[in-house]
Amino acid sequence: VQLQASGGGLAQPGGSLRLSCSGSGSSLDYLAIGWFRQAPGKTREAVSCVSGSSETTWYGDSVKGRFTISRDNAKNTLILQMNSLQPDDTAVYYCAARAGSLYPTIRNADYWGQGTQVTVSS
Repeated sequence: VQLQASGGGLAQPGGSLRLSCSGSGSSLDYLAIGWFRQAPGKTREAVSCVSGSSETTWYGDSVKGRFTISRDNAKNTLILQMNSLQPDDTAVYYCAARAGSLYPTIRNADYWGQGTQVTVSS
């Protein structure tokens, strides 16, 4: 499975961006998949994940109520809608996936996409 993240860019505080993670080589439908981010000088952290069956979703405390994760199975794509962006959301965002139903983590993810830069600044 190859993952490719896109949709990053520059947004003003309070603005929105929509990230996409496109899969190729295999269907993403039954993979547990999620978004991670790494800010300058900080460790990579999980942002939001969806289970392999899409039965459950998880959000980090800092993004709850602002970000929404979803799948577009027809396009074999994972979406992260980011609203009410804050400067602390500035980071390189990565998508990652693992086989099975459990959420991917930094340690157990089987597949990683390249990052897409998100910058929130006025």
